[in-house]
Amino acid sequence: MGLFLSTFVNRIDKKGRVSVPAPFRTAVATEVFPGIILYRSYKVGAIEGCALSWMERLSQSVESLDLFGEDQDNLAATIFADAHQMSFDGDGRVTLPESLIAHAGLTEKVAFVGRGSTFQLWTPKAFEQHQAQARETLLKTKPKIQLAGK
Repeated sequence: MGLFLSTFVNRIDKKGRVSVPAPFRTAVATEVFPGIILYRSYKVGAIEGCALSWMERLSQSVESLDLFGEDQDNLAATIFADAHQMSFDGDGRVTLPESLIAHAGLTEKVAFVGRGSTFQLWTPKAFEQHQAQARETLLKTKPKIQLAGK
């Protein structure tokens, strides 16, 4: 699975089609399903995006919760029932479902925001505000992380 890096702002046409940034298409090119999965974020007013392999990992994680428990049911209803498997057209575009467009408040432009293993779609202005707030919080909390791997 490739990484989703950087931020790209693209136009949405009147039919809801948007060009997926070339580096994002490259990140999923070797996947079993060489497209993207999109679903409404349950934390912010954005759309979550990932490769199918990431969604499979997420499914395994949710299945590790108590079988038929409320958390498992809620996550399944919120994420998997809402997910859209999107194939690229010949021009590298996807057509965003109206429910996702409405959730994120998208109109003419969308910001594709890389988050490493996943990405998000935001209105450019909303992401600018979210990123500024995140930077401010990091400056206050100064979290430390352990570098994974070798």
